[in-house]
This record gives sequence, structure tokens and C-alpha cells, in this order.
Amino acid sequence: MNDTPDKPKADPGRVAVALKYAFGNSAPTVTAKGKGELAERIIATAEEHEIAIEENPVLAEALSQIELEAEIPVPLYKAVAEVIGFVLQTGRLKRPEAA
Repeated sequence: MNDTPDKPKADPGRVAVALKYAFGNSAPTVTAKGKGELAERIIATAEEHEIAIEENPVLAEALSQIELEAEIPVPLYKAVAEVIGFVLQTGRLKRPEAA
């Protein structure tokens, strides 16, 4: 018998998308995306690095359709700007380190 509690199973429908915005670029880019277990790993990695997380399943689903390293399309600018506003309010926006 296993004495370790079972790990909760990932929600197979959960979607996570990571965005990166380099100051001076025209738009944020999609740097990671996934569903289910991969989504859980993306979220866990963000939490480990103290990166702000905004839960918005509709936006995440739309962003998950974008190719990795591609800029977000213009129709999603407003929704993503609202997320960036949330991140700014949390004070958890990480600026790039000086090279």
C-alpha cells in the first residue's frame, strides 16, 4: 500500500500561456503555452519565479492559438493591455536586467 497521498490530477481543459514583453518591442510575444499537465507546469514555474499570474480562461484560450515566439495579434491588444495593467498594479513586473 502506498503511504503517499495521490497527486491531484491536472485539469485536462486548463490552459496556460506565458507572455513576454521586451520594452521597445511593438507587442508581447507568446513564450510558452500548454493544456492540462503542461499548463500546470507553466503556472508552477511562474509561481516559483514570483511572476504575476492572471487567470482569464477565455484570453488564455485565444492566446494559445498563437505560435510560440510570435507577437500577439492586434485584436488581442486591449485584453492583453488589461493583463499588463494588472501586473503593474501588483508591482510584480520584472524589468530586464542591464547587460
